[in-house]
Amino acid sequence: MSRRALVTGGTGLLGRAVVKAFRSAGWEVTGTGFSRASPPETLKLNVLDEAEVAKVLDEVRPQAVVHCAAERSPDICSNDPEAARALNVRAARALAHLTRERSIFIIYISTDYVFPGKPGDAPYETDTLPAPTNEYGQTKLDGEKAVLEATKNTGLGVSLRVPVLYGSVWEGKNNESAINVLMDMLWKAQEANASINIDDWAQRYPTNTEDVGRVCKDVAELYLKTLPAERSSLPTILQFSSEDRLTKYQICEIFAEIMGLPMGGLKANKEGSDPKAAVQRPYDTHLSTKSLKDLGIDASTMDFKAWWRREVKAFRR
Repeated sequence: MSRRALVTGGTGLLGRAVVKAFRSAGWEVTGTGFSRASPPETLKLNVLDEAEVAKVLDEVRPQAVVHCAAERSPDICSNDPEAARALNVRAARALAHLTRERSIFIIYISTDYVFPGKPGDAPYETDTLPAPTNEYGQTKLDGEKAVLEATKNTGLGVSLRVPVLYGSVWEGKNNESAINVLMDMLWKAQEANASINIDDWAQRYPTNTEDVGRVCKDVAELYLKTLPAERSSLPTILQFSSEDRLTKYQICEIFAEIMGLPMGGLKANKEGSDPKAAVQRPYDTHLSTKSLKDLGIDASTMDFKAWWRREVKAFRR
């Protein structure tokens, strides 16, 4: 029997990598999208429409669903919390109920922003009490809880927390990733009289989407091959992250070295999160990967600088 997977948000930065990882492992994969959907390669799906989601599940009949569709921008979540809650919480809850009814395994993609990130607290374990500092983190935490409640005691639901992601972008649109877009900032800094402030305070752990895709595939295969009676004893919260600890300014320094560009137009901002800002960014939300390692799942990650050197074709003779 062929293995089938459905990836919501399959046209997004992470979704594309998840589709590729499953497909490379021999799965039949269906990705969904909305504004970028191009049937039959990717199905157009409004994840807010429960009836539409149910129809797609019945047509595709997957054994596993990876739910990547989400509002991932902290600023957008803060500006329109109701829309963010509809996508990050209510749609996730409805999907989890639908997958449970059909005995489909679901992986909900969550975030390191479920934690407060106070200096000295990291790394965070899966059983550390979450305490988000912004609306984005709160909606993702609530979505995580909704999925796990809907699949409680079934072994059919897992939340996978990941940090800030980077990877191959769609049609050169670096704004798909808070990391990729820093390459655009570096180029903008080459303009005359440029003076761009770049955060040099918050500790980030940029993780490649290809690695996350591989982990999602490995998690799905492990849980599905476990007997249903034993599956419910497996952990429902997993975490994955690189160990590359970098501020955004330090990432720009790496990009500048790779590209052979000066950094004069970029200014390191070490002031931290403005307490008056609408969106509070945590200092360090490093995720422990112990939960994955305990399951025997490969938690290694690719070399950040080497990936970027390959991506921009910055090779030396």
